[in-house]
Amino acid sequence: MRSDLRAWLVSPAAFIALGITVSLLAVLQFSFRTFIPGSLDVGGLTLANFTGMGKSIYFDAFSNTLLLSIETTVFSLLVAYPLAYALVRVQSRALKSFILVVSITPLFLGEIVRTYSWIAVLGSNGFINGTLRALGLIDGPLTLMFTHVGVLVALVHVTIPVVVLMLATAISHINRDFEKAAQSLGAGPIKVFVTVTLPLSMPGILASITTSFAWTFSAFATPQMIGGGRVPTVSTLVYQLGFSSMNFPLAASLSVMGLLLTASALYALGFFTKRLKAIGGH
Repeated sequence: MRSDLRAWLVSPAAFIALGITVSLLAVLQFSFRTFIPGSLDVGGLTLANFTGMGKSIYFDAFSNTLLLSIETTVFSLLVAYPLAYALVRVQSRALKSFILVVSITPLFLGEIVRTYSWIAVLGSNGFINGTLRALGLIDGPLTLMFTHVGVLVALVHVTIPVVVLMLATAISHINRDFEKAAQSLGAGPIKVFVTVTLPLSMPGILASITTSFAWTFSAFATPQMIGGGRVPTVSTLVYQLGFSSMNFPLAASLSVMGLLLTASALYALGFFTKRLKAIGGH
């Protein structure tokens, strides 16, 4: 009976894994094919798609994507940790419900809807510029759309709900007796948080770092809509090459390089998080 249940659970996962593997192999083989201008067909095998990756347009896309991923991860943690901490530790049910609604509700709106809302906020006639003009602080509109800062703000907002959930789960599993023991030994609230609470919540922090980094690296809708093509990322460049230029082989090679860069960054992140795991283990 147990083996039958295991088969029912494993089979769908195996089919999904097979589908993903076949898709990745298809992209890989496309990346080594020759682009034929004006045709959807591809030519023979070539390495030219990879030898041209040193051009500035591709370097800018890779470096900008990596920078946005790091910045989004850092700012998401800085904003989400206090929200997650309050969500778990606040005693007032009304306040806890308010924090939960503010933090988690954006998940139900979808990435496209949330990104459109930021267009209304960051636009030349949007909420921010309208408010600053009404207060007499500016004469002309600030350029917030189609900028690196605008894309970063929208990406942080998209990422925060997931990070809050992960951090809240980790904080809720902390044994409060450890904090009480530190207090009984004379530690103040700040020292208790820094030496006890923060290290014990490290599993949630590590999960949040990995998830937000990988999520931002592959983000497409937000950089495309807020950046408007002026903030290059790997995903938007793949879209432009594949659907504007119809250069599917080059788009595939860029996808492969993006995947390799993501894997390398996460591998390097693993070395960094070993130190954090050691801190959390004590």
